[in-house]
Parts: sequence; C-alpha cells; structure tokens
Amino acid sequence: MNPPSFNSSLNTPSGAGGIIHLENICKSYFMGRQELQVLKGISLDIYKNEYVALMGPSGSGKSTLMNIIGCLDTPTEGRYVLNNNDVSEMSDNELAEIRNREIGFVFQQFNLLPRLTALENVALPLVYAGMGRKMRAEKAMQVMEMVNLTDRSHHKPNELSGGQCQRVAIARALVNNPSIILADEPTGNLDTKTSYEIMAIFDNIYKNGNTIVVVTHEEDIANHARRVIRLRDGIVESDKKNEKAVIYQ
Repeated sequence: MNPPSFNSSLNTPSGAGGIIHLENICKSYFMGRQELQVLKGISLDIYKNEYVALMGPSGSGKSTLMNIIGCLDTPTEGRYVLNNNDVSEMSDNELAEIRNREIGFVFQQFNLLPRLTALENVALPLVYAGMGRKMRAEKAMQVMEMVNLTDRSHHKPNELSGGQCQRVAIARALVNNPSIILADEPTGNLDTKTSYEIMAIFDNIYKNGNTIVVVTHEEDIANHARRVIRLRDGIVESDKKNEKAVIYQ
C-alpha cells in the first residue's frame, strides 16, 4: 500500500521551537499513608516536528508520563510547558481546554462513538471548538481524505475493520490542527500488515510538519520514530537519536 499524501496546510509547519518542556517532573500516588513514587525527576524537551517514541517496561512510568504530557494528569512536582503554556498548575477545566486545543490523541482501543458515522466521529472535536456544522463536515472530510477513507465516511465503527477504525481515530486527532499527536500503543489491536500501514500514515504526518509522540512497548513500532526515549523505574534510562529509523519513500 502506498502511504496517502497530505495537505500540509492543515498541519503544523516545521521549524525550530520547543513544544514540550518537562522540568524535574515527579509524580506520586498515595495508598493510605504509603507513597508510591512513579516518576522521579523527568527532564526533557521535545521540539516542533520531532517524531519520538516513548518506551519502557511495565511499571517504568511511561503511562503516567504520557498522561501528564497529554494533560490528563498533573505532576506532583515539577514544571510542564506545552507550546508556551505552563500547564503544571492548571485547573481541570483549563487542562481540558488546552488538551482539546493542543493535543490530538490516538488510542489503542480507537475510542470511537459507536452511534456516530466515521465522519461524525472525526468532526467531534470541532463541535467542542464551536465550529458550524457545514465547516465541520468540510474539514472532517478533508482529513478523511488524508487517510484514504472518504468512501467509508458514512459507515459506523462496527462496519469498519480495525485498521479503518484507527484511520478514523488518526483523522479525528488531526482535525483540530493540534501542536502534537500523542499515540498510545496505536497498533496494539492490529495485525502486522495493518500496523505497518498505520505507521506509514504517521510517517507522512511527521513529514508534513507535525510533532508525534508514540508510546509503545514494541521495538518494531518504536523503530519508525526518529528519537527513542526509554524509561525505567521512573527515570529516563536513555534518550537517543534512532539511526535505524524506518523511512517510507
């Protein structure tokens, strides 16, 4: 399968500049009086138009760090700046607002609403953004075209394959033109062939200027990223450029 082409005007332009700045991020959970320290001082920067894989074994803290990067949780200590917005001390409502504006999510379970069509699922973030119905439909169809799924736009999720559902989820993540795409195990429910088709789409998204963070435990999926950050026991074990990244032509 040839990767779809993308209209770069809908994506963030490439260029220098920090998108994600994490400074001594700590996160603890309390079970009664017992403190469980999950993150132990994470400091790193992810820049505009980087393609990063975040890896680590179970219990390494990668899911907790992903939730903080995605503004789904807040650190116990430390500072997090997302696209020049200090989100470390934001309220839940403020976090929801910046999350909807700055982050496009792609999940392993797709998280599509079963009663809505593919097109309606893609357009949903634009409803929350207050965009009118006609413009929502037009923009949603544009991103559906990006993932080669216009012919399935009026089908509901139970009428789509797993790979098609994940394409819908990717289109939904792109529709608001977010600062970053945050993908959590995006191929976890897909077969090998479909997984590589989905990663080819991510490669095109990256090539057209978006910043991508993929959270995965699979080495072959991480090998599509240009930079790999490995966590272990709540700290950054290694942070290296991926010299053997899979490059699609």
